[in-house]
Amino acid sequence: MPSVNVDLADRAYQVVVTPGILSCAGVSIVEAGLTGLRAAIISDDTVARLHSSALIASLEAAGFRPTLHTVSAGEASKSMSHAETLCREMIRAGHDRKSFVVALGGGVVGDLAGFVASIFYRGIPFVQVPTTIVSQVDSSVGGKTGVNVGEGKNLLGSFHQPRLVLVDPETLRTLPDREFCEGFAEAIKHAAIRDAAMLSDLANFDPTRREVPAELIARNIAIKARVVEADEHETLGIRALLNFGHTIGHGIEAAVPYGQLLHGEAISLGIRAALFLSERHAGLAPADSAVILALLEKYHLPLNLAPEITTETIMEKLARDKKFSAGAIRFVVLDALGSAKVIHTVTASDLREAIEHLR
Repeated sequence: MPSVNVDLADRAYQVVVTPGILSCAGVSIVEAGLTGLRAAIISDDTVARLHSSALIASLEAAGFRPTLHTVSAGEASKSMSHAETLCREMIRAGHDRKSFVVALGGGVVGDLAGFVASIFYRGIPFVQVPTTIVSQVDSSVGGKTGVNVGEGKNLLGSFHQPRLVLVDPETLRTLPDREFCEGFAEAIKHAAIRDAAMLSDLANFDPTRREVPAELIARNIAIKARVVEADEHETLGIRALLNFGHTIGHGIEAAVPYGQLLHGEAISLGIRAALFLSERHAGLAPADSAVILALLEKYHLPLNLAPEITTETIMEKLARDKKFSAGAIRFVVLDALGSAKVIHTVTASDLREAIEHLR
């Protein structure tokens, strides 16, 4: 089955994409060289109810002693207070610097659990077991961990690479329709910035089916892995390409109460705004924009901004975004399908106009 190596020298790891791998995760973790016997599974209450029993049984069969720690499902759990609560639970359960964390869930759980692993006893290993499209094709790879604060998303965090990522496409069958479709915003983003041919594959896939090909997931992971290898800590401007659609998208997501917009839904709006600015600043052909917009619509992702979400609120959130450097705007645009670049010519006035374009 497909696997992708993330080559980061002494921190290299494998991303294994195999239907049913959840039930033999313990063996895979042993093979990855994790020797500590204590494992802290961090999940949310929804995913734990569906998948934790299989993971616990697999870990126990491989000789590990797991404990389960859950948070409420949803973005609101990605906070410093929940990170502290989890750390204290793990201490009381007997975990120490020889333990490791297993993140079982979507992007919220992966970011939160990875952050906990990065600070627990000053850092312990962790394994990602992503269960949503967003986390399988994107957020489980690359080592970005973190939590939100009232001022914006992901403003507190660390780089902490997983030791192993185990992707089981069969877990996607349990997702509600809305959560299933929203994840394809990240796949569309990957195709838009690096793999124009994948746009056709996504156009041919029927989102009403839940059998997402392992090869399609691995193809997305490979795009993310190559970018991360070239610019792990986002210091060279290469990894920033993965932020296509995320500058305005994160601003929109942070401008509404948690849960009102799913991550992929906000990114869909951000992609539409980025296409508008790509035509203006990078010469992207309107016909190319139309290809991407049609795909977003195919996956039932929003393209119009609700009137109650004010431009001023979004701009306030944008001003605190990590993609701003010393107040300057770094914006990712397309000059063609499959070709992205970072530019510095986008102004605050441009951002406002792009937001208004979404109405």
